[in-house]
Amino acid sequence: MQLFKRFVLVATIFSAMYADKQRDIMLPDLSVRLLDGKQVRLSALLEEGPLLVSFWATWCAPCKKEMIFLEKFHQKYNENSFRVLAISTDSPKSMSKVKSYIRAKKYTFLVGIDPNQEIAKKMNALLMPTTLILNKDRKVSWYHQGFIPGDEKEIEAQIRAVLYLDQEKAVE
Repeated sequence: MQLFKRFVLVATIFSAMYADKQRDIMLPDLSVRLLDGKQVRLSALLEEGPLLVSFWATWCAPCKKEMIFLEKFHQKYNENSFRVLAISTDSPKSMSKVKSYIRAKKYTFLVGIDPNQEIAKKMNALLMPTTLILNKDRKVSWYHQGFIPGDEKEIEAQIRAVLYLDQEKAVE
């Protein structure tokens, strides 16, 4: 057990150091296939405002916990020209699971698919979930790997920062 605690501590430290290196990187104008089959470019999604991108998978329990809050943030900040794009990294065989999961949960944010993890690799999404907030210039303003209870507060603080909003009315 002691060895496991040390491993988690070291992994957390390296993850934080890696995340800090991801800030201010300008991403290429990638094309993402949405769940409905349409293709969309990052630049098109960023025309109106910042974008949160979360890489997830149906087998990932922390991803599913994070997505509950992503829906809340989508609903709360959509009128501030803020968008959420959750990109599934599930295999091609699991795409039907992705569609049924999104439908069952009634999520209204954009859902993309990346069955070969090509986009995930370009965005350095090494762990699930990996969450990035992009500003209008396609620069990474925030990068985070994993999700534990309480992370939703940091995500919302980062959303509010990129939208230049005050720190009132956090999600409860």
